Amino acid sequence: MPIFHKLEDPTLERHFKGHKDVVSCADFSPNNKQLATGSCDKNLMIWNLTPKARAFRFVGHTDIITGVHFSPSGSLVASSSRDQTVRLWTPSIKGESTVFKAHTASVRSVQFSSDGQRLVTASDDKSVKVWGVERKKFLYSLSRHTNWVRCARFSPDGRLVASCGDDRTVRLWDTSSRQCINIFTDYGGSATFVDFNSSGTCIASSGADNTLKIWDIRTNKLIQHYRVHSAGVNCFSFHPSGNYLISGSSDSTMKILDLLEGRLIYTLHGHKGPVLAVAFSRDGGLFASGGADSQVLMWKTNFDSLNYRDLLSRHSRRVTPDPLPHLMDIYPRSPHRHNAQNGTVEINPIVADTQSGDPQVVEVGRVLFSTAATVGKHLRLFMPVLFPIILLTPIDPLKAAVGQVSGPKLILDMPHHFRFQIYLLIFFLTDMHRSSTWIIFG
Repeated sequence: MPIFHKLEDPTLERHFKGHKDVVSCADFSPNNKQLATGSCDKNLMIWNLTPKARAFRFVGHTDIITGVHFSPSGSLVASSSRDQTVRLWTPSIKGESTVFKAHTASVRSVQFSSDGQRLVTASDDKSVKVWGVERKKFLYSLSRHTNWVRCARFSPDGRLVASCGDDRTVRLWDTSSRQCINIFTDYGGSATFVDFNSSGTCIASSGADNTLKIWDIRTNKLIQHYRVHSAGVNCFSFHPSGNYLISGSSDSTMKILDLLEGRLIYTLHGHKGPVLAVAFSRDGGLFASGGADSQVLMWKTNFDSLNYRDLLSRHSRRVTPDPLPHLMDIYPRSPHRHNAQNGTVEINPIVADTQSGDPQVVEVGRVLFSTAATVGKHLRLFMPVLFPIILLTPIDPLKAAVGQVSGPKLILDMPHHFRFQIYLLIFFLTDMHRSSTWIIFG
């Protein structure tokens, strides 16, 4: 007797504003309490998902951040950048970081191995490199790509590495022999992203030719081929169950695929411009997206509320669930095109309706307050505060408070209701010859 499960649609839960430029990458912490995002604004943001919790902005990279990944323990966050470095951060207010001078060109991606002992990086110098985390040491390089390498990922057991790049290939490497053991070449443009499914039996890859492909690495065969986007596919993420995959594209949409049935089930709108980052949480209950509109959106999955084994175990006639279906039994193997009228759901939320106020942002990772501060620059918050603050700049368009210095005292002329709300006030004292930054506690 067949079992039917009504899918619940994904819903937009929150949106985060803090980046000043394109959001290029995203990853959830293992405990699902934090979300890390990187941006072309050169900043790494750690969003604490507890309501009203502070967000942390980590400053240190000198160019675009291209990749971000939490360690399995959640105690470290790795970020890669076009500044040719990889940084390891402590995802807390301490903001401590270690710098790897990783490559001789832009670093495109970074990922921890499942045991947290190694990092793998991909670079425009045409190489993939593996690093030891504990000793912060370079281990070896994998160098058979003939053009920029866009992405590199460990298999779940750490024995293999998959990489892809602008040479239109996906390569599979053995980490023991450090040899390339297979090459997949069926691409009409750059291969933009690659990753293993949760069992490590398949790899998926996306392309600038608008395609998503899934390969069985035991048989080295293409088993699924989707053309569901109208522009290049920039990123994707497997659901932890291995049954679903979400992709982000330059056509401004995200698509959710049911891999067991081999079909498109959802088209998600929400970004105004290319979608460059998507990531499921470790438990699959949430997913995040980021794009060229500088926004970070967090969605509730909903459709995976019952996984395959739960569905079967609820059926009274089954004592033990059947083995999970294998993707080799699932079609299509040839390009599979879908349209919205063919059993798919279009979801187009209004982002402003999520009612999620901007979180307080604490900037860490560099000294912000010094007498060398540049005149005319806005100052950002460095230490957490207990009450609302006012930031004064040399030209304050709001003119919330006007003050003057009389000896050691600051005299302010401000509305009465402001006087009990100031905990930390930062302002500039400037003249033609000098510029000083003052911090007044009150």
